[in-house]
Amino acid sequence: MKRVTLFAGHYGSGKSSLAVEYALKLASEGNKTVIADLDIVNPYFRSMDSRTELEHKGVEVIVSPYAGSNVDVPALPGEMYRIVDDRDYKAVVDVGGDDRGALALGRLSGALKKENDYEMILVVNFLRPLTRTPEEALQVISEIEQAGHLPFTGIINNTNLGELTAAEHVYRGLEKAERLSRMSGLELLGSTVKQELLRDIKTNGVFIPIKIRHRADWAIF
Repeated sequence: MKRVTLFAGHYGSGKSSLAVEYALKLASEGNKTVIADLDIVNPYFRSMDSRTELEHKGVEVIVSPYAGSNVDVPALPGEMYRIVDDRDYKAVVDVGGDDRGALALGRLSGALKKENDYEMILVVNFLRPLTRTPEEALQVISEIEQAGHLPFTGIINNTNLGELTAAEHVYRGLEKAERLSRMSGLELLGSTVKQELLRDIKTNGVFIPIKIRHRADWAIF
């Protein structure tokens, strides 16, 4: 567990959902926890749908005042610097959905590297249009790293079709994620799967029950 955990990936990857779940987990374990949307260029903090729940369970929420609007303001609110300035907190960061969305990360990358207590996780859904293949996902990694000036440290495979997800989708996504791991040199940290599919999935991994926003119960292994 690092002090700062950043979730990044292309739009529709599920990074916001996983960021919310991780923040709630940290808070439930007694950590002072803050979650921040770092996508300042295109601020659509979908996790704001869970803001009431997050704050009720002790998670502080930092978001651009322009989130959810059509205003395009590439500015970093001063409160965002608490991610690196206040080390009493466990911080969870929802990075922008593409290279433009990750631009603001560059303003924090120096401090994050200096502290050297962060994890930056690529969340990838191989059933989304722009990440159908490991090669496309590798390009996303390169673009976000260049824009945010911070290297990824791991991968979570979140390949799914929502409630239409079948075991074969999980297996195909896992195979592609393993290829991406070999191509990128990044560790594959786990894969998500619907709870009802657990009996159909054969793995030596350990399953951790989670709940994805606006879906039924899922698990990560």
